[in-house]
Amino acid sequence: MSWTDEKVAKLKELWGKGNTASQIAEIIGGISRNAVIGKAHRLNLSAKIKTRTATSNKSFENSIEQNNNKFKRSRKSRFKSLIIEKDFEPENPKHLEELDESLCKWPIGHPDEKNFYFCGRSSLKDFSYCKLHLLYAYQPKGKKEDVSDKEEDSEIIEKKIQSV
Repeated sequence: MSWTDEKVAKLKELWGKGNTASQIAEIIGGISRNAVIGKAHRLNLSAKIKTRTATSNKSFENSIEQNNNKFKRSRKSRFKSLIIEKDFEPENPKHLEELDESLCKWPIGHPDEKNFYFCGRSSLKDFSYCKLHLLYAYQPKGKKEDVSDKEEDSEIIEKKIQSV
C-alpha cells in the first residue's frame, strides 16, 4: 500500500480530531493500524496532538507531584523540629550483648577497636536510634540549593554533641 497525498491529508485531519489509529485505518481503508501509527510517527503527528488521556494524565501527574511536595515539606519540618530540641539524654555506652529493642544501636568508633560501643540512649518508637542519631541516619532528601541548610544543621548538631 502506498500513501497518496489524499490519504496523508485524511490521516492528518483524522489524527488532528483525536481519532485512534484503528479508526483512521478503518476510515481510510486498505491499511493497517500499524501503518497509520508508522506514518503518523514519520510525519511527527504524535508529538503535536494532545489526546484526552494525555491531558488527564498530566493533571494526575501534577496532583501526585503536589502531594509529594507536601510530604517532603512535612518530613523536613519533622527533622528540623528534632534539631531544635535540646533535651538529649546522656550517652549510655553498651556492648552488643547488652542491647535490646529500646536502646539506640548507633555504633561509636570502629568495631576492630577495643573501646568500640553503641550509643545506648533510649531509641524512638519504631526506630533503632535515639533522637540525635536519627538525624544522621535519616537525613531528609533535599535539592542542591538546600546545601546551606544542611551545613547549618550539621553545625547545630555538632554544638549539641559537644554540650552533651
